[in-house]
Amino acid sequence: MNEVFKALSDPTRRDILAALRQDEQTAGQLADRFPLSKSTLSGHFAVLKAADLIDSEKRGTTIIYRLNTTVFQDVLSHMLNLFGPTSAPPTQKENP
Repeated sequence: MNEVFKALSDPTRRDILAALRQDEQTAGQLADRFPLSKSTLSGHFAVLKAADLIDSEKRGTTIIYRLNTTVFQDVLSHMLNLFGPTSAPPTQKENP
């Protein structure tokens, strides 16, 4: 879970995730969106992959990236456990 929060802490990586929200994209399509060198963008992809937030698939000479929605469900569940509603406080026993 720490790798997920590390990955989400960077605004560029959040922008990459937002770009992938609609549909999978090639590395070239993503590179066109960001004014970054290929090595910098590859570093962001590596962090996102290490956190399991994105999947990649090689098709011929092209790499396709897509969101790994399963991890997002796990993160949301974890966040709800941390900050969601708590169980009702114990009630006081009534004296007979």
